[in-house]
Amino acid sequence: MKFENLLTDINGFGRFQKMIVTINFLARFTLPCHFMLTIFVAATPAHHCDISSLDDGAFFRNLSQKHRILVSIPVQQDGTLSSCQMFAEPQYHLLLSSSNISDVETVPCQKGWVYDNATFRSTITSQWDLVCDQRGKNKATATIFFIGVMFGAMFFGSLSDRFGRRITLLVSYVSGTLFAIASAFSTTYMMFAVLRFFTGFCITGIVIVSTVLNVEWVDIEHRKLAGVIDSLSWTFGNAAFAVIAYFITDWRWLILSVTSPLILAIISWRWMPESARWLIANGKLDQAQIYLKKCAKMNGTEEFTHTLETEALSTIIVTEKKDKTYSYLDLIRTPKMRKLALSTGVLWFCVASSFYGISLNIAGFGVSIYLTHFIYSLVELPAKLSVYYLLDKIGRRNTEVGALLLSGLCLGINIVIPKDMSVARTVVAVIGKGFASASFATVVLYSSELFPTVVRQNGMGYNSSMARLGVAVAPLILLLDEVWKELPQAVLFSTAVIGGIVARTLPETRNRCLPETIGDIEQN
Repeated sequence: MKFENLLTDINGFGRFQKMIVTINFLARFTLPCHFMLTIFVAATPAHHCDISSLDDGAFFRNLSQKHRILVSIPVQQDGTLSSCQMFAEPQYHLLLSSSNISDVETVPCQKGWVYDNATFRSTITSQWDLVCDQRGKNKATATIFFIGVMFGAMFFGSLSDRFGRRITLLVSYVSGTLFAIASAFSTTYMMFAVLRFFTGFCITGIVIVSTVLNVEWVDIEHRKLAGVIDSLSWTFGNAAFAVIAYFITDWRWLILSVTSPLILAIISWRWMPESARWLIANGKLDQAQIYLKKCAKMNGTEEFTHTLETEALSTIIVTEKKDKTYSYLDLIRTPKMRKLALSTGVLWFCVASSFYGISLNIAGFGVSIYLTHFIYSLVELPAKLSVYYLLDKIGRRNTEVGALLLSGLCLGINIVIPKDMSVARTVVAVIGKGFASASFATVVLYSSELFPTVVRQNGMGYNSSMARLGVAVAPLILLLDEVWKELPQAVLFSTAVIGGIVARTLPETRNRCLPETIGDIEQN
């Protein structure tokens, strides 16, 4: 007997499943806020040297602030004030004429910097002066977080397959909340960086565990709906993040605000069931029976509880030892599992690097950072809604292949569009991001359907780590413009095409039962 037959009897998308999807949506809402947090908390406000060190005479002190800056800060070729240099001595002659000052001695800022607070009340940049020779620390903030995410994905994937989805989800909720809140009270940059690493490490458990819980409780017909809802939580969270950041411009309060939904997730965890699939796969038939009966009762299908007896459940998995402990090594022990792991790993790397490469390389719309982020988020909405129809219409594999190849096409088109056609380039790039977003939404559901229950979380943890590696590589790809202006676009184009080719080699999962054991993979 297949687990899907049980779900059909007790309603595979009734009130019970909708409760699971809703609770997971609540927790996932905060994830994009933390993943994109550095856009706002590590933003660099306009700044110039603190010129109070030049305040050594009555004449200087009697000048207006505008004139003090004029005689103290050199102006760059683009007409803006220098951010990192100041005159060694006040240049009072500039009050009379804008003469040549190229031969005037300048020195690095002597007493720190003065920041423009018009857009941001406070950021970690202004808090710890992460500018000029310290700007590398600012850029490293996101990298440190995603390194934590990469290691966390491997850790929580293994933890979930060994100890269960439910308890692992709670560990991720609580630890992620505590580290995020602690980071808001950081007193040094080093303390903040360490706490952001552990926030990324812990919060990534929510990403992979919630997705798998949804997939393992929902029937075949509604898997795509659960997957799209999962993905939309990211889109709505990202759009809401722009609004939250607009009103909360202090970095400490912003972190606390976007972390607060996790407190509600912790409270609602008490209603989150364990995966019955995982319980059956690990021989915990009595516990699986309890949750399945709860599902039947909530879904109003109690007349089918006779099919939930332990004898019936024991027939679902009979080909592998139920007391066996699985690890990441099981992803490569057998030929077909090894091929599956290699292919999905490359696919996730390509999807992530092309998606973030496009996101980071889209030209701005000439509006505020908040509105720009909001627009970029909304671009994903039609893409993900179209995925809902395409997943069953043309299948998971064809949707993934098509989305990657079309995003690659947009990248290729932008290579040949002249630089002065900025509007056309922006429109094509935004369309490309929409296709890349569709590929990301598809690959999460697709991969969770490809891996068997006994190592599904290990597989998702491994894939998530490969994705974070792709995220880390994306900014490095964009630096290749120093070699050739269009080289980043060419590399991202190639990455998307390679991803599409690899996706074409994977099996279709539309309308198919989820594999339960490694044997199911090897026999197909």
